[in-house]
Amino acid sequence: MDMNKLERIKRELDQVPTLPGVYLWKDASGEVIYVGKAKQLRARMRQYVNFQDDRMKIPLLVEQIESFDYVVASSEHESLVLERNLINQYKPFFNADLKDDKSYPFIAITEGDVFPAIKYTREKHKSGTRYFGPYTDSRAARELVDIARRIVPICASSCADWRRMNRILAEVGYDERKLANEKTCFDCHVGLAPGACCGKIDPVRYAANVKRVERFLAGHHREFVDELTEDMQAAAAELDFEQAARLKQRIDIINGISSKQHVVTQHDLDADVIGIFREETIAGVQVLCVREGAVMNSVDFILNKGKDVPDQDLLHNFLLKYYGTASSIPREVVVRETPEDAEVMQAWLTERLDNAHGAKVRFATPQRGDRSNLLQMAETNAKHSLMRYKVRTNYEDKRVNEALLQLESALAMDKPPLRIECFDISTIHGKHSVASMVVFTNGRPDKKQYRRFKMRIQTDEANDFAMMAETMGRRYAPERMADERFGSKPDLIILDGGKPQLTAAMRMFGELGIDDIALAGLAKRDEELFVPWSDEGPVVLPSGSASLYLVKQVRDEAHRFAITFHRELRGKAMTASILDEVEGIGPKRKKALFKAFGSMKRLRAASLEELKASKAVPEAVAEDLFETLRGYNDEREMAIEDAAAELEA
Repeated sequence: MDMNKLERIKRELDQVPTLPGVYLWKDASGEVIYVGKAKQLRARMRQYVNFQDDRMKIPLLVEQIESFDYVVASSEHESLVLERNLINQYKPFFNADLKDDKSYPFIAITEGDVFPAIKYTREKHKSGTRYFGPYTDSRAARELVDIARRIVPICASSCADWRRMNRILAEVGYDERKLANEKTCFDCHVGLAPGACCGKIDPVRYAANVKRVERFLAGHHREFVDELTEDMQAAAAELDFEQAARLKQRIDIINGISSKQHVVTQHDLDADVIGIFREETIAGVQVLCVREGAVMNSVDFILNKGKDVPDQDLLHNFLLKYYGTASSIPREVVVRETPEDAEVMQAWLTERLDNAHGAKVRFATPQRGDRSNLLQMAETNAKHSLMRYKVRTNYEDKRVNEALLQLESALAMDKPPLRIECFDISTIHGKHSVASMVVFTNGRPDKKQYRRFKMRIQTDEANDFAMMAETMGRRYAPERMADERFGSKPDLIILDGGKPQLTAAMRMFGELGIDDIALAGLAKRDEELFVPWSDEGPVVLPSGSASLYLVKQVRDEAHRFAITFHRELRGKAMTASILDEVEGIGPKRKKALFKAFGSMKRLRAASLEELKASKAVPEAVAEDLFETLRGYNDEREMAIEDAAAELEA
């Protein structure tokens, strides 16, 4: 990090006001690389350059900052709206965004026209047009347009007569007499349009139809059934059976839609349920749109950030992106974790809801019940959406290839590391010490090549340095290098533990005369790679990069494999010695005990009364055995806890 540049930026931040607003970090080329909002601009921006923000991406972001800009807002709510607009405008690299650039289907109402029309579209959102969706299934969206027109007649933008009428209105304005001379369109003949093109309906009555269609598309179906039922009964009472039959057909259409939808609750739940499934550098999001207690629509998205950014960042950016274009705003948004800026976000969504009765939008984080079940379903579907995307786009192959090329460059190698071997030591105070070797071939685990080493060195305390040297000496001894069972020579060796392990490996390689295999020691805390050829400090792979993801995956697999072997050895050692510790139990009584209880597991679980009742040993010996088993069980529980703690570390 250029300290002179950092000090300059800190001085410039002294002039930033202590007001709410939006800040824009820029790189050396002047490109906006991050947009964020703040209650207090100066304090929030200082957190970056003082490294008081513990998000993983911050060091890399600050490294690239050359300048900044900011926009003062009158309130935090205004900052939120401005942040969304600027993210859409600049699409900064460090802000989470939709990964795939596909356009989603929407249903639109051209509200800017005298006689608004309905249409299916994938167009970028235009002013004067209201959009409903997005929809995952394009065919379902098209069918919904047709269904809406059969329930409430409205013009379609695809109708040639509607387009001709619009040209007339643009030239001479609305003139009922002018339109009355026009011919009736086909849609009007079959009951799909109300006859705006031929003067059969005026703009005021037509606007009422438009409002009803919008209510229907927003998922409020029950009110239409009630209204149409009243109209049908009135028509039947007046002996207008033809009109009653048409209304009955519309009621059946709405009921048919409801029967196909998954009813999730008996209550009038009006909510969007947002499920997120994250991997290291990518995430899937599923939105379930629940209206009147039923899932009306579901849509999935892929985000270009995953575990490389905090949950709050990912959720915040998705909410801005999604609700910046969605027109159907629910009264409730169900999420796993409440956003940090929940109050401001709720105020923004409430403003967009624009409910005549003053309804407000709120966030819910359910722990049980219908909402919790829905959230679980959304998260499961988000996972499957991500898996489908990865298969469809061949994402894994591309990510692995990118990772290998990045490692080749970062570690100054002659070629990509197609075979990577990683080692980890597992021990507790020098007892039952083991080393694991995992192999990744072409960026993927090659489990047939995994090997385990039981340490021969005897120490009273853990000595990872000596153990790593022993492991290197045994694995890369000439006879092992010539053994086909150990596979080909690796391109890269990664040693979990950092610089001490690297030093041990280098010393052993010097003794063995090996100088053509790349070595790197991985420090656990900061994911830094120490290499033999650099005296300027470790290699730091970019946060969120494919190479860092691969290195962490290799390291975690080595750690898992070592912990498993270590736990296995401890278990065997305890089992083998436990009966020998009890005075009075020899080979015959061991055999009798296993015959009575069938397994060591059942023997450990036996009560004192059960041990005595088995008659396998005398009662006095049974009492000693019970006390020994109880101590063993306590020690085993502690060992499991220790192993879990190691795995988490």
